[in-house]
Amino acid sequence: MKSFSIEEITLLVQGELIGNCKDLIFAPEQIENAKKGNVTIIGNSKYTRLWETSNASIAIVYEGIKILPGEGKAFVKVKNADLAMAILLDAFEPEPPYFESDIHPTAVVNKTAKLGNGCKIGANSYVGKNVTIGDNVIIYPNVSIFDDTLIGNETIIWSGTVIRERSKIGSQCIFHSNVSIGADGFGYRPSNDGRGLVKIKHIGNVVIGNAVEVGANSCIDRGKFSATILGDGCKIDNLVQIGHNSVLGKCCIMAGNSGLAGSVTLGDGVIIGGSASIKDHVTIHSGATVGAGSGVISDVEAGKTVIGYPACDSREKMKQWVALRKLGRN
Repeated sequence: MKSFSIEEITLLVQGELIGNCKDLIFAPEQIENAKKGNVTIIGNSKYTRLWETSNASIAIVYEGIKILPGEGKAFVKVKNADLAMAILLDAFEPEPPYFESDIHPTAVVNKTAKLGNGCKIGANSYVGKNVTIGDNVIIYPNVSIFDDTLIGNETIIWSGTVIRERSKIGSQCIFHSNVSIGADGFGYRPSNDGRGLVKIKHIGNVVIGNAVEVGANSCIDRGKFSATILGDGCKIDNLVQIGHNSVLGKCCIMAGNSGLAGSVTLGDGVIIGGSASIKDHVTIHSGATVGAGSGVISDVEAGKTVIGYPACDSREKMKQWVALRKLGRN
């Protein structure tokens, strides 16, 4: 079990030590559930009331905190408590699942595939024809990577993920369990005889940049005749749908259950809240935010925040909601 002294923790997060605590710290924990030997976080003044009854030995606290830690306990004061806790979580992270051999005997790797140095491939995984995998890539059991796919260095692919043919994946990406990359886009048209639907085939691919993380059970569909693109640093939550030919700029965030229809464009740094839905062919410009549960049916200007269904400027929508409440009282 990993453990750290309070002096080591203070050095790790480059904070200011307040108080005196002799306990070794063996795990981080929520402030309500913490016990002796735990480190917790107070990142906001609303959590200070919980410290009095908390059994945590120390807390990472924001620099404006007004309370003292108390006898036998300590605070480590930092500018940003959340970022400091991220450093600690890295330090306390358990070891990843163990590989008995770099390439499991039950893995099927096509003879034309090229594997970089230090690659690990788990049981029952499949690597297809002309696949190129960079150095130190980790592929956990039951992953399928189809023909002509390119994967950069130090990418991690968790079990159940399927990466379809011709996909291009950058370095240092993380794909969590059961991610689908490069499935057919959703496109149908009524047949000429009016008796059914004609499937519109999608023969493009998916291109994903560096340091992209995709949460469990999310789907990124391939383009109709070009590419669906995710820029460097994008972070995609669980259960997210990204439709065919959508293009995401750098460092976009999409929270759980949100979705992009086909041919949506996001600029750099766009944030999409949970369960928000974006109509096809809409552009959301750089730095804009879409509130949770919103439905966007038209373009959003750079830096704007929109909420509601249909989504509009957040201040305007709040005025509308206030007016509706007043109507209800009359």
